[in-house]
Amino acid sequence: MSADHPSITLFRQEHQRLGGTGEIVILPDAVHTAALAAEALGCEVGAIANSLLFDADGSPVLILTSGSHRVDVPATAARIGVPTLKRAKPEFVRAHTGQVIGGVSPFAHPAPVPTYLDTWLERYDVIWAAAGHPAAVFSTTYEELQKLTGATAINVEADA
Repeated sequence: MSADHPSITLFRQEHQRLGGTGEIVILPDAVHTAALAAEALGCEVGAIANSLLFDADGSPVLILTSGSHRVDVPATAARIGVPTLKRAKPEFVRAHTGQVIGGVSPFAHPAPVPTYLDTWLERYDVIWAAAGHPAAVFSTTYEELQKLTGATAINVEADA
């Protein structure tokens, strides 16, 4: 599909290279939130894997979390052994992922980013995540997503 946005093309290539088996879907409109993605796909919001990039004192940290969860930032920072996690600014996100907020994929970044995977997502047979662009998503499983990303499983809620 030569009409794809360059970030979707890059994602497709990396997805294939890594052995991804899920379907890549280009939606008619951008879906910048888990709720919009779930509505467009006809699935539960919890089955959407949000790719949230945080700034850990200048270093990127990617947390793949269920769309039905909020990351408890102080608890998660302590669990992964960093002093602080701050919401990344759009320029930081683009510099470290090559993608824009709302379309950040779990992989296919210019350089590896330490990645953590919300254990809540294990309860879904099919998970949907961004495919490099706000209108592109792909299906996967928890196990495959962990394999594709090399992510460490983590509870992102308080009181773990």
